[in-house]
Formats: sequence, structure tokens, C-alpha cells
Amino acid sequence: MHNLEVEKSVGDSHRAFGFEQFQDHLTFERGLSKRTVSAYRHDLENCIEFLAQEGVTRPDQVTPTVLRTWVFGLHEAGLAPSSIRRAQSAVRTFFRFLLAEGWLSVDPTERLESPKIGERLPEFLTGEETERLLDTPNPERPLYWRDRAILELLYASGIRVSELVGLPLSGLDLDDSFITVFGKGGRERMVPVGEPALRTLKRYLSELRPELDRGEGRGHVYLNARGRPLTRESVWKLVRDSGQRAGINKKVSPHTLRHTFATHLLEGGADLAAIQELLGHVDISSTQIYTHLDREYLRQIHAKYHPRG
Repeated sequence: MHNLEVEKSVGDSHRAFGFEQFQDHLTFERGLSKRTVSAYRHDLENCIEFLAQEGVTRPDQVTPTVLRTWVFGLHEAGLAPSSIRRAQSAVRTFFRFLLAEGWLSVDPTERLESPKIGERLPEFLTGEETERLLDTPNPERPLYWRDRAILELLYASGIRVSELVGLPLSGLDLDDSFITVFGKGGRERMVPVGEPALRTLKRYLSELRPELDRGEGRGHVYLNARGRPLTRESVWKLVRDSGQRAGINKKVSPHTLRHTFATHLLEGGADLAAIQELLGHVDISSTQIYTHLDREYLRQIHAKYHPRG
């Protein structure tokens, strides 16, 4: 097929597939950011271009076989497993939208498998490493209760660093042990907080934050020494430096604590749907990497403790 024919076919496919309606759905109904919608568009355009080259120009012509061929092509092109998972997630979300809107009666992505070979598992801390990290703030320093409260909350709730620095005082429900955070796309969710993190947070709020707030805190929970809302960079530095002081031989970041939160929940018996809700993942495929992590953990336990491991 000549390039001009391909371009015309792709354009026709966009209309036939309801591509523009899907973008409106992401933007106006799900409230996703421009950056996220652009990422969806990029992955879907690549897929639709491939389908057009295969002569597939309508959603009801898409089969699991042709989608597997598309994924195989991504592998052959040398894309990282994480990039392939992201593209698959975009395509799954797209076809579920078509199914919900009545464009399709069968979802061709239902049995589309994500790449596992060579997949890099997210870094996480052991229980002992986590305890060492939480104990690193120096009680003699003026910002002790703030720093301890930040580390405790990141591990106790699994929230993103952006959600932590944007956490408002109005989002705290300390009586019921919940916080309300605003995640990607402005989506609001409630997250429970355990007693150790709650105690530390209350100490910070009662003993230190009133001293820090000089009228420039804008209602944020966490403030810097000048009384202004903390930045993401400040929290990253705090967590990184705490990891170094704790003697942890891993790259430790707020995202490491998020992964640690999810991993420890999974090891304790929590199901993926609950972890998805707590992490604020829109698509379960974002959470499914923890199933691979769980398998790796089980292999390690088997090798360590079974007589013939």
C-alpha cells in the first residue's frame, strides 16, 4: 500500500473507530490531563496505522490474532516491556470504550497478554529496610516531626509525591483515619491511614506546623522552613537522603515507598482490585505488575525455605 493510501486509510479508520469520540471521553468524562490524552493518542495512532496496513479499517474487523501480531511487532521493534504495556493499556481502554458505547459486541483485547520476559520489577524495600528508613529523621532537628510524618504517610498510604505535596488541611479526616487526595486528572479518592502514621501526623500538626505557617501555607498540610508548601523536589531529596542515612543499598524515592506499600499489601494477602483502588490506578493493567512481583517473591521464598528449592 502506498504512503498516500495508508494516510487516507488511517484517516478513514480514525472516523470508523470513533477515535475523536474516545478523545472527548478521556478529556471531558474522565478528566484526564492533556499529557495523558496525548500519550493515549500516540499509542492508538500507532496501532490504528498498523491495523490499516493490515486492511483492518473498522472496529468489528479487529481480532485477537491481529492484535497479537501488532504486539509482536512492538517486541521486534525493540520497545521496552513497560512501553508495550502502556500501549496495550491504551488499546484495552479504547476497545472497552467502544464496547460500552455499543460499537462492539466482543472485546478483542480480552485475552491480550502483557509482556513478561525480561520485565524489570519495581524496586521496593523489605520490612526491615522500611523500619530503618522511617527511623532516620533526627529527633534533635527542628523539622523532625514533619520529616517523620512525610515518610510515615508515604509508606502508610502509597500516595504519589504530587498528592502528598498537594494535600490540603481540608483533606484530613483524622477522626476516621482517612485522607482525601487528588490524583492524576484531578480524580479524588479517599485513602485510609494507619495508627503509627496518624500519630506522627497529629504531632506534626499540633507541635510544628503552627510554627511554620506564616500565612503563606495556602492551606497545605506540609510546609517548608519558610512556611510555604513543600515542593516535589524537596520530598524527593528528603526520601533519597533518608535512604542513604539508613544504609539502604537501593535507589530510594517516594515512588519506591509507593511500590513498597503495594508489595507489602500483596504479601499480606490483599487482592489486586483493592490495591488498584488504594493506588488510584484507573486501569487494572497498571496494578498487574504486582502479580509478577508476587510470583518473584514466592520463587524467592521457595528457594530459600524448601529443602529442594
